[in-house]
Amino acid sequence: MGLEAAAEYALSEEWPKPATTPMLDEPSAGRRSTLLTRREWEVAALVGRGLTNRQISAELVLSEHTVATHVRKILKKLGLHSRAQIATWVAEQPLLPSNSD
Repeated sequence: MGLEAAAEYALSEEWPKPATTPMLDEPSAGRRSTLLTRREWEVAALVGRGLTNRQISAELVLSEHTVATHVRKILKKLGLHSRAQIATWVAEQPLLPSNSD
């Protein structure tokens, strides 16, 4: 594209449509469980039992910071806002994934 054509294009009123990524539908409750990693499942199960981050870190031999990171990721992936919601979600799951992952 020449300089004159580039200037004309830049000053034109028409803008190309930006490339967009198709929006995925909100995952159903059944599909949401597959979003979690094996470790996130372990952390979620322990949150569901009412353990604190410190207790979970001792149980799984992780730092408290790592546990807190897992809890944040679980909340984000599942679209939840509290540990109580994680506990409810865990209780509603028909069965936890196997350890073969």
